[in-house]
Formats: sequence, C-alpha cells, structure tokens
Amino acid sequence: MLGIIYLILCILIGRELIMIFLPPTDSGCGCNRIWIISAGAFGVGVLVLGWGTYMVSWAFSAAGGQNPLFLGNLIIMGFSMVLLIMLYWKRYRKTGKIFGKNEGKLVSDSKLLKKEMIFASILTAFLIWIMFYVFYIHKDILYMGYTVYGDYAPHTAMMRSFSMGNNFPTEYPHFGGQDVKYHFMFQFFVGNLEYLGLRMDIAYNIASVLGLAGFLMILYNIARRLTGSMGAGMLSVIFFFFRSAFTFFRFAWEHIQTGDLLQTLKDNTSFIGYTTSEDWGLWNFNVYLNQRHLGYVLLLVALVVWFYLDWVEAGADHPEKGLHWLKNRIFTVEAWKSRNLESALMAGMILGLATFWNGAAVIGGLLILFGFAVFSDGKADYAVTAFTAVLFSVLQAKIFIWGSAVETTFYWGFLSEDKSMKGVVWYLLQMSGIFFLGIIILLIVLRKRTQRIALFSFFIPVIFAFTISMTPDITVNHKYLMISYAFMTVFWAWAVVRLFHRIIVGKVLAVVLAFCLTVTGIYDFVVILKDNDPGHRVTVNMDSALTRWLADNLTHDDLILTPEYSVNEVTMSGVMMYMGWPYYAWSAGYDTYSRADKAKIIYTTTDADEIKQLVKQEKITYILYQDGMEYEGLTCREETIADTYPMVYQSEDGGIRIYETR
Repeated sequence: MLGIIYLILCILIGRELIMIFLPPTDSGCGCNRIWIISAGAFGVGVLVLGWGTYMVSWAFSAAGGQNPLFLGNLIIMGFSMVLLIMLYWKRYRKTGKIFGKNEGKLVSDSKLLKKEMIFASILTAFLIWIMFYVFYIHKDILYMGYTVYGDYAPHTAMMRSFSMGNNFPTEYPHFGGQDVKYHFMFQFFVGNLEYLGLRMDIAYNIASVLGLAGFLMILYNIARRLTGSMGAGMLSVIFFFFRSAFTFFRFAWEHIQTGDLLQTLKDNTSFIGYTTSEDWGLWNFNVYLNQRHLGYVLLLVALVVWFYLDWVEAGADHPEKGLHWLKNRIFTVEAWKSRNLESALMAGMILGLATFWNGAAVIGGLLILFGFAVFSDGKADYAVTAFTAVLFSVLQAKIFIWGSAVETTFYWGFLSEDKSMKGVVWYLLQMSGIFFLGIIILLIVLRKRTQRIALFSFFIPVIFAFTISMTPDITVNHKYLMISYAFMTVFWAWAVVRLFHRIIVGKVLAVVLAFCLTVTGIYDFVVILKDNDPGHRVTVNMDSALTRWLADNLTHDDLILTPEYSVNEVTMSGVMMYMGWPYYAWSAGYDTYSRADKAKIIYTTTDADEIKQLVKQEKITYILYQDGMEYEGLTCREETIADTYPMVYQSEDGGIRIYETR
C-alpha cells in the first residue's frame, strides 16, 4: 500500500513540476498535450522523489541511523503530502479548482483522444504482459527468462542492497568495498518500492511499464508533430518493437538452400545474427526487457526533445534560403537570444539528475540537442541546458566515483571487424538493413526544414557510437544506436504512410518496405517468447534460509568472498560480494583481474598466514565455501580456511558453509 502511495505522490509532484517546465502553449500540430503531461509527470516525479528519498536516507545513514529508508521515506512522503495540500488549498481558494487554469488546453482533439486512448491501452496491456512474462515471482520463487537474467543479476542485487540492506554510501554488490561506477538509481527506486511493501516483480515491472509506455506515447506525439500523421505516430511505435535488418533474409536463404527452413523456424530458440554480438539480442526489443532503466530515461530525453522542438521550429520557419538561412542561424542575435531561460535550466536539471539512472541515455539526449542547437534559434538556452546537465553529472560523479568517471578515447568502427569506411558501411547494412544508411534518401525526400533537422540530430548518437569509447567494453555503445533507432522510426513510419497513400504501386511498396523494416525484429520477438517460456527460465528462491541469514547478519561494512556468482540466493540478500560475476564489474570499469587473483589464492592456498594477510588487506569479513567448487579453473581447498576461521553458517543440506574472518 505504501509503495502505491509513493508512486501516486511521484506522479502528483511530477505534474506540478512539469506544468512549470512545459508552458501552456499549443505546438500547432493538434497534439493532445495530456499524453506529454502524463508521461512527464511520472518521469519527473520519480526523478525528484527518488533522489530526495535517496539523499535524505543517506544523510540518516551517515548519522548512524540503522533504518535510513524508513526515515527517508517518512520525511519525503510527509513533505510531499504537506506541499501538495498547501498548493491545492491555495489554488482552490483562488480559482475554485485544484488543478489551476495555467495548464493550457490538454485535449485539442477529443475524437483523436478516443483513438489514442485505445492505442495507449493496448500498448500498456502489451507491456504489462511482456514485462511479467520474463520476470515474475510465484510462491517466493523468482522466475527470469534466459534472454534477460544476465542483466538482472547486477540489477536485482542492487535492488536488494537497498530493500534488505543499507547500501549507503552506495557500493556495487558484485564488487563491494569500492565506489559505485554503475548508474544505480532506477534500481534504488525499485528497491525502495519493495521496501515500502510492493513485491519486487510488481515494483520492477510497474516502474518499467510506466517508463517505457510514457516514452512511447511521447514518441508517438513527436511523430505526429513532425509528420502531421497519426498513422506515422502509431507505426513509429510498432517499428520501435521490431528492428530492421537483413539478418532474417540471409538466415532464411541459407536454410532454404539446406531444405530445413520450416523446421529451423520451429525449433530455434536463439537470436540470429551475422555481425559481432548480434546474437546477444543487442538490436532488438530484448534490450528494453533486460535494461529497464533505459526506457525510463528515454522518457526524460523525449520530454526535453519535445520541449526543444519549439526552438527548432522557430529556427526553421525563417524565410531565408540555403546558406543565407544557415548563416543567420549562427551570426544573428535571434539565433542566440534566450527564449525561455527558466525552462532551459530545468531541462538541464532533468537530464543532469538522470545521469545515475542511465548515463548513456543522457549522453544520447545531449547529442540530439547538439544537432538541434546548430539549426535552432535560442542557442543560449541550449548552452544553459548542456552546462547544467554536465555540471550535475560531474557533481554526481565526484560524489559516487573515486577517480575519473569515464575514460573517453577515440575508437573508430564500433563492432565492425573491418574498420575501413567500406567495412563500417557494410556492417551498418548487415545489422540494420537500410534503416541507418537510408538517412541519405530520407534527407533528400524530406521537404520541411524541421524534419531534416530532426532526422540529422537523431542520427548523431550513431556517429558517436562509431567514434568514441567511454568504457572498457565498446559493446555498450550499442545503447547509442538504440537511442537513434528509437527516434528515427518516426521518419521511416512517415515514409511508409506516404507511400501507402499513393496509387496501388505505392501501396505495394509501402507493404514491402514495412515488411523489410520489421521481419527480422518480428522473428527476434518470437525468439524472446520461446527462450523465456516456462522451459527456459532461471529460478531463485527469494526467501531461502541462506538469503535470510546473510541479510540478517551482514551489514554494509561486511565484504563476503564467494564463488563468481551471477544471480542466486546470495545476490538476493543484497550483501556486498568481494567478487561476483567478473563481467559485470569489468564492463563497469573495475579492476577485476587483481581481485580474481587474490580470491584464487585464498580459496586454493595451503598457507594460513597467506590467507590471513590477504583477508586483512582486502577487508574480507566472511568467506563462503560451496561443495565441489572451483575458482578460475582451480580446485578449491576448504581445510585451510576451516582451520583458520570459525564456521558461522551451514546450509540445511550441508553444501554451503560460511566462515567469519573477524
């Protein structure tokens, strides 16, 4: 119940803030602003109350509080209620209404609204179904599909570190005892909802559905605003779910030649792909199932993009032609004069505060805004937004990360094996079909300046992904391509709609184009369903004796040495592991090799003094041993550990034992 109240407060507070951020103006597209306001209310409200709860809880933890989330929620929820009551009462006395007259017209077209409500209802129902399909709890057993559980391992561990522990100051559960280099706030938000009484799967899925549905409804409205077509808006959402690629055509042709196409389509449960890591599901909807925070932050990015479309339209509407127009977008007072400094500052705060919810999405959003700024009026506002976003990001990095937050280097070619220009182009063609390379055709076909500006800007994150590396694993740059892909669906949807409205040849071409843009993604979605069905799920007992013992006996100051666990009963306790699954920590920027070497020594040495020295040096307070375990390929020796430290826990079946080193 408290979790639901918290969500309602997020939406109500967010609504008050979004009405300040988005002035009651009509974009002229006939869009129903109620979708923008509703999505923005959830996005901004979660952002503000999430951070508020976190910071207050951290303060109480630093002061010695044993249950900081209790006090954090009590103060933030109490303050929010009092603030809302005061606002509503003052507004009611003045206007006779709770929600004021400064909202503008939320509904421009009531007939259109009815169609949109049906569309939004179907979309939301679909998202609820698919989110629970891959992640749900039944009788204390957590079920996670095969295509998603890998990412859920660090995410659920982080959630539990808050809901069952006291992770202040915040550390990374798979690499405890150090700073947190991974954006963790979405996991904190879900963990807090679980703390407030919502079951983890309900909390995780509700937050994910509302975040992604909110983004897609803003995307729909961006499409309507840029193209004037409801069909393009809805089709852009469909294209979002089903990726473009030539992959399926090649796959089908190979199996037609071998004569087993139908059987392969029936039996296959793996993503298909011919480029590096494509078979991971890097480019399909699975990304939004296992990286739930991406969808939420895209909502915030889309909100800021929607706001700045006013600036783009102002710049595009000037009557000058060609280079003269472009020159005036740079060398005139109008091009730089601020249009709404307060909202620009708020836009920067929204993006900046979202950094530790999903940093890649924030960078992608700033790249899109950079493209907007080049051709827009009001460049001073863009500068304010960018400066504020970067300032907030840097401040957070200084708080949470020891040393440098990122290591930016030039890295040409992304995952293309052939780093030549020809090789990169061929790579793009293989993994996305005509979707990205077709930008050249679209730029020629598009007639409106606003459309061309938007399309060019939406493409900039792709350029970034192929030129810049900010993490040890270049694969994570796939998020920038996904961000570009999401927004560029607008123009491919418009192209299909325009073709369909022509004579019979155009209709045929529209159907063919739509098929080419979606068939690989449709097959990928079938694989998602097959590889996450009841026979393809990882299960974890959420309330095992081991989980409860760890949660009850270990604190934030403890560090437990375990096998290289991914997701299991230990990670569900929210404790800090010395070395969990190495990839999670390595890809986030931690030195996993050094710890792996030390852990290997502790588990395999026969020298008690060597164990004592390493345990003291690394501040390890508990060591978990599991029957028959190996570490880094070497057989582990329990007897030295058992002779050195007392055993404090043994599982009912005797297979797991824990030793305390203090």
